Amino acid sequence: MVLQLQFDTQTINWDTVTHILKAAGMAHYTSVLHQRAFANSRTVVFAFDHAQLIGFGRAISDGAYQAAIYDLAVLPAYQGKGIGKLLLQHIVAQNPDCNFMLYASPGKELFYEKSNFRRLKTGMALFVNGAQMHEKGFTE
Repeated sequence: MVLQLQFDTQTINWDTVTHILKAAGMAHYTSVLHQRAFANSRTVVFAFDHAQLIGFGRAISDGAYQAAIYDLAVLPAYQGKGIGKLLLQHIVAQNPDCNFMLYASPGKELFYEKSNFRRLKTGMALFVNGAQMHEKGFTE
């Protein structure tokens, strides 16, 4: 594996982004919507094995003290090789004074706990698709 990181959205195949999110069992939308979300994010990082996109992540932030991580995903064949951790470390390093929030996919909480993220006791959410998010285990 020849891992390369990219820190902008130029040359990204947005259909591949949708494919990776789907393969990782995460929420996914149209490629146009993903392109808009990443373009409007403060921090983006993409991982490639040679020229193949294999993972990515992004953060939205006020740049002062709050940030939220979204769409941190790695192709299943590349999971367990430290790529997700590397992507997460980059996002955190680019926002050094920020507190971070994120949605962990049910069952993936341990991945974030290994990087010192902690479960919230007072977190609240208002989802457009609330019933579906409840069925998937995101809400009580």
